[in-house]
Amino acid sequence: MTTRGIAAIGVTAAVVASGLLAASDWAGAARTRPTSGAVSTSLRSSALALPAPATLSTLVNPPVAGEGVWSSAGRLVHGQSAVYTTTLRLPDNPAVSAGVAWMDTRLLRARLYSGSLSPGGVIWKYTAPISPGASRTLVAAFSGGFLLKSSQGGYLSEGHLVAPLRVGAASLVIYRNGLARVGQWGRDVGMSSSVVAVRQNLNLIVDNGRPASGLNPRDVSVWGASLNAIPNTPRSGLGQTSTGALVYVSGPMTVVDLASLLVRAGAVRAMVLDMNPLWPVFATYAPSPNGAPATPTNGRDLLATMLQSPARFFQPAYARDFITMSAL
Repeated sequence: MTTRGIAAIGVTAAVVASGLLAASDWAGAARTRPTSGAVSTSLRSSALALPAPATLSTLVNPPVAGEGVWSSAGRLVHGQSAVYTTTLRLPDNPAVSAGVAWMDTRLLRARLYSGSLSPGGVIWKYTAPISPGASRTLVAAFSGGFLLKSSQGGYLSEGHLVAPLRVGAASLVIYRNGLARVGQWGRDVGMSSSVVAVRQNLNLIVDNGRPASGLNPRDVSVWGASLNAIPNTPRSGLGQTSTGALVYVSGPMTVVDLASLLVRAGAVRAMVLDMNPLWPVFATYAPSPNGAPATPTNGRDLLATMLQSPARFFQPAYARDFITMSAL
């Protein structure tokens, strides 16, 4: 058995022993297969991209020029677009637009980067700044979840179980082959020897293609503490579509708007990511030539109003967790 295999078994044993999943539950979770057309965790093709996303219907009519229309973003992967972006105006404030990104999980591999503040510690191999080697395949990067004390969930990466994984929590799960899935821990996703990272944050805000019940447009605490108690603070969320693609949404909006936009973007399941002005950031990188390293100068934010720039992930002082999407 390889050292990597032993480490994977060790992590699995730690999770089962902690009582997070009984042995019988883990066995079922290990056999879990993607549902709703999601890409298999064991079979991936870098040559066969997912179908490009269809134009989104707008929430405010009539649409403005380019609204809901996808544009290719970031470097090409095997000659194909792996990330598309667009904007949608908010129904309760048409003067404000949210950014939407779509990511092809057949062309991209995900990786969770950890920070000294979130989740904490200085043990991490994958931490800011993104290394020169990793920058040569980097296509996109985006901020992670809340500080662990506010996330109501756990954190697993690089063989380290920093906080216990909570059954029922909204979870971003990354597998050894780089596939990423969003789901409810213990139902849609669970521990197996192929899982290398889990980032949990609150509960699913979208499930079965519908917003979670009981969302309140005036909420400033249940779905994250809003700075200065402003309901339409900058928020972000990540979802998975029926084809297995990932969709990301960000902008100054209420929690109701966030769920609505994730559904409009095609999410069947989605989770909340970081919020408030300083933290949400999504950047794509389009170096020239295509195989050159990603750098802050060839990066572009999803929204011009984001306070953080594409340089954020290349800064050694950046101490929060984030996710990279890189070419297979």
